[in-house]
Amino acid sequence: RRALRVSRFTPRPIQRPMIEHLGSLRRNNLWSGMGTGKTSAVLAYLDACVNVMGESAPTLVLAPKRVATTTWPGEIKKWKFNLDCTVLCGTAVERAAALKRDTPVYTLNYDNVPWLMEQFNAKGKPTWPFKRVIPDESTRLKNMRLHGGGRRAQVLGAVAHKYVTDWINLSGTPAPNGLLDLWGQQWFIDQGKRLGLSYQAYKERWYWPKKAEHGAIWIPMSHAQEQIQERMKDCTLSIRAKDWFDLNEPIVSIIEVPLPPKARSAYDDLQRDMFTALSREKTITAVNGGALTMKCLQASSGFLYLDQIDPTAKKSFVDLHDGKLEALSSIVAEAAGMPVLVAYHFVPDLVRLQRAFPRGRVLDDDPQTVHDWNEGKIPLLFAHPASAGHGLSLQDGGHIVVYFSHWWDMELHDQILERIGPMRQLQAGLDRPVFVYYIVGEDTVDLTVLAKHRTKRSIQDLLLEATKAGSCRVHA
Repeated sequence: RRALRVSRFTPRPIQRPMIEHLGSLRRNNLWSGMGTGKTSAVLAYLDACVNVMGESAPTLVLAPKRVATTTWPGEIKKWKFNLDCTVLCGTAVERAAALKRDTPVYTLNYDNVPWLMEQFNAKGKPTWPFKRVIPDESTRLKNMRLHGGGRRAQVLGAVAHKYVTDWINLSGTPAPNGLLDLWGQQWFIDQGKRLGLSYQAYKERWYWPKKAEHGAIWIPMSHAQEQIQERMKDCTLSIRAKDWFDLNEPIVSIIEVPLPPKARSAYDDLQRDMFTALSREKTITAVNGGALTMKCLQASSGFLYLDQIDPTAKKSFVDLHDGKLEALSSIVAEAAGMPVLVAYHFVPDLVRLQRAFPRGRVLDDDPQTVHDWNEGKIPLLFAHPASAGHGLSLQDGGHIVVYFSHWWDMELHDQILERIGPMRQLQAGLDRPVFVYYIVGEDTVDLTVLAKHRTKRSIQDLLLEATKAGSCRVHA
């Protein structure tokens, strides 16, 4: 077992078995759900590999775009790991320039995997500098097939066992659509040793075909799950949040979203001058300190109300950025089919949410909406806290709530959490933790609102602090 000594980071009890597992096997699965800290646990392990064991070969982290650009670099910064990280995202020119940097960790979004392979494919003979590959949300590789299948998985398959010595699959939900999702991910661990040399062999061993209108549906045999689990357990660690956390308290995660340059400029103009002009026709003015904080909350959320309706688009607001929408998309992807309740405050929030997530539904006065949610028929439910009145029961439908935008009223904040909160879950006999995500603009008044909810300070005190010297940046 590799020696592990990590500076400036103290693992929580739930993270210790993760780090030990990573250090005991070169190729392994770490299945750890939402809120368990698997990203920082992996970084702690990498920190030890680089700074204690002296590894020189770089590590490649594959992840959805926002996770690759924000989450992994953000965790390194947050915990002050001795790791430099290069993000291989952006335009082709930007990616090529970034690839020339010499750092121990590189992050790449899945869509750019074929591009990366092309950079190391000299005269048809691939080379590969990354000795360790870590697919975050490894279900993206479930379509691996020896003949055909997904292009990204096929590209990785060409180097996975020839050049890569260490492979770590990370997922909170490794089989969201059933056991068939496992073969492709496991192939990258052992090249078919445990589950079969091909996907077809895997199906024929543990499934039987049932005739259907369009081909056949593969049904797992009664002993399939037990046998598959037994074959994978020596290389797999599964961490369940409910085994480590108090189910009487929600598991809270704060996701800070950096504002893009244009949005940051508009935000800074507002907090400094109480005015910003996005163009000649699109101006935004805050008439007092209270209006300023409202405008700052809007800008952080991703839009701004205009002083006058845009005559060209006939809109009362303008879009500023999609940072929070991208963060929500990552949460939904990690939930892997589990329903998500999304709390919003402003009307343009709902407009933008419905545009980005057309499968989402709005919590309205129709009793059928609540019934469908509790039956698991709604993947995303958008709710204004004022619409989630006292007595409304939503706990059967899900246990994940996301605060997309924020407001000062503590009662409204608590009201929507109570619809699916820990007490509701336990009363319904549901043995599962409640996950709460706050998506906040980095270095914005969103953090001031969280400070109010956490410390119960008065709005007056926080408004005075938030608006003094034109500042709307008070951290929780």
